[in-house]
Amino acid sequence: MTATVSADDRHDVLSNRLAALYLEREQVLAEIAPTGLGDEADRATNVDGHIRLAMLEQRIVAVENELAEPRPAAPKKKSDVVAVGDVVTVDLGDGPETYLLGSVDEAGAGFDVITPSSPLGQVLDGASVGATLTYAPRPGRSLTAKVLAIG
Repeated sequence: MTATVSADDRHDVLSNRLAALYLEREQVLAEIAPTGLGDEADRATNVDGHIRLAMLEQRIVAVENELAEPRPAAPKKKSDVVAVGDVVTVDLGDGPETYLLGSVDEAGAGFDVITPSSPLGQVLDGASVGATLTYAPRPGRSLTAKVLAIG
């Protein structure tokens, strides 16, 4: 049987992540809000805080978009082929490790995540159980991974 993260679990994880991002944004806004009536230097904006705020806004938009466009229900597939949303066990050279092939924001589902756009994620998507995959985490470096199980 293939294990995947259900649409409800995925929605809950993403909703919780979004709530945490909103809270963090409020904290950053409170940190960068000007206080007091000091001179120009005292009222200088917190550049790091503004950069952090911009990054949070980008993450919020990304998670909101993911929630607005839920992943369609996967069609019935053979249980020996990896697809986005599957929990997959791989051997990266140090023994079996289990990951979710999905979004970083789905990490709260209880699994470490391999994103589909990462070098390993790209070769995992569509791979069969038992396949030995070669991927390049960076130019000039080649690694292998063996797909042990799905679920």
